[in-house]
Amino acid sequence: MLSRTVGLTLVNLHSKLYTSPMIEKIADIAHNCKHIVVLTGAGISAESGVPTFRGKEGLWGKFRPEELATMDAFMSNPEIVWEWYNWRRELMWKVQPNLGHDAITNLENLSDKFTLITQNVDGLHKLADTKNILELHGNIYRNKCVSCNTIIEETVEIQPDAIPSCQKCGGKIRPDVVWFGEMLDEQIIQKAFEDSEKSELFFSIGTSAVVHPAASLPVAAKERGAVLVEINMEATPITPIADYFIAGKSGEILPQIVALIKEKRSI
Repeated sequence: MLSRTVGLTLVNLHSKLYTSPMIEKIADIAHNCKHIVVLTGAGISAESGVPTFRGKEGLWGKFRPEELATMDAFMSNPEIVWEWYNWRRELMWKVQPNLGHDAITNLENLSDKFTLITQNVDGLHKLADTKNILELHGNIYRNKCVSCNTIIEETVEIQPDAIPSCQKCGGKIRPDVVWFGEMLDEQIIQKAFEDSEKSELFFSIGTSAVVHPAASLPVAAKERGAVLVEINMEATPITPIADYFIAGKSGEILPQIVALIKEKRSI
């Protein structure tokens, strides 16, 4: 496929050249619509420097996430699983929201109705002060009971050699993240689909669009009539159905859209 990059824009699979007027058009749509939904994936976190935890160096280089982020791993060796998550938490505490996260919070503040759906567990959207968030895969800083699923909202430091027990049932405390082989929270994913299908404008930002059920959300929104905007470093399986595709970083593109919306509101 012949593609040509111009600034922050790219010719998509339909060979349409997207330039700054496209960003203006997206801002105009956002300004006039009542309900906006944003889906974010690992790409927006990568702009903040969130590590992938798949490096070959150091103590954890010999482990794959698939070997530690499972119920079987936790039940057989909860100490080593907690050591890994404490290491991850320590690394991620150093990471801050970027301009993309901030722009999403601004977009929420400018919207009549707004829903953020994220596949990320790093909590950066909350740190950026976005309010209405659906965390599909949980939050690495939150804990829950392995037996009764009681959520522990407050941040609690877990000592791997002294894992606390649930006050309700006595089960061990685990990170509140979705592990390999586990289903997503039924209420959260149902709400994500409901809001996506009711949206007028849907942004898919920094997601590979290959992990389901999240990858089905932009499709569901598009099928119900929403304008679909994709912002990603490269094309994905949903690019052919996107109304607008911008190749680039969310931290560079979203602030432009927000600035244009604010400009329209001030007129």
